[in-house]
Amino acid sequence: MAETTSKELRISDPRTNERIRVPEVRLVGPAGEQIGVVRIEAALRLAQEADLDLVEVAPNSKPPVVKIMDYGKFKYEAAQKAKEARRNQANTILKEVRFRLKIEAHDYTTKLKRAEGFLKAGDKVKAMILFRGREQSRPEQGVRLLRKFAEDVAEFGTVESNPTIDGRNMVMVVAPLKNKSEAKAEQNAVRTANKQAAREAKSSTGAASAESTDETAA
Repeated sequence: MAETTSKELRISDPRTNERIRVPEVRLVGPAGEQIGVVRIEAALRLAQEADLDLVEVAPNSKPPVVKIMDYGKFKYEAAQKAKEARRNQANTILKEVRFRLKIEAHDYTTKLKRAEGFLKAGDKVKAMILFRGREQSRPEQGVRLLRKFAEDVAEFGTVESNPTIDGRNMVMVVAPLKNKSEAKAEQNAVRTANKQAAREAKSSTGAASAESTDETAA
C-alpha cells in the first residue's frame, strides 16, 4: 500500500487509508464495482490485499464513500488535468465585438459572424454596446440586444457574465463551448477531411478523363 507523508498532505487532499476514521464506509472496488457498506477494517484489508490505497471520494455521504485505487496515479492524473485546464484557460483570448444601440441589420450580421468565428476558435467574446447621449437612459434596450446576441451565438458559446453597465457602455461576456485545444483539433479534422475529399475528387476526375480518352481512341 502506498504511504503518504504528512509533508505531502494538503487540506484539499482526500483522506486515505488509516486517516479515514469512521466505523463504516460504502466501498467501491478498483474497477468501479459497488461492493456495498462494510466496516472500515474490512475495506482497509481489501485495499492492502490489492496493494492499493483506500481513498475517501465522498466524505459527506452517509456513510462516506471510499474507493480502492492507486492514489499516486490518481493524484498524477488529476494534476495533469489541472495543468491542461490552466493551459487552455491561459490560451483563451478575450475578443471584443462592439455594437451601437441602433445598429443596422447587415452590420449586426457582420459582427455576429465575427463573434462566431472567435468562439469557434475557442476564444471568449466581450460584447459591448456603446451608448450615445440619451441612450444611456434606456439600458433595457441594450439588455434586449445583448440577449438576442447571446441567443444567436448559443450554438458556439454560452453567457459567462450577464449584461452589466461599465461607464457609458454595457458589456456581456460569452465563453466558447469548446476550449482552444478542442477547437484546434476540430479545425484540423475538418481540414484533413477536406484535403482527402479534394484528392478523391481529383482522382475520380482523372479516371473519368482516362476512360473518355480510351473510348475516343476505340
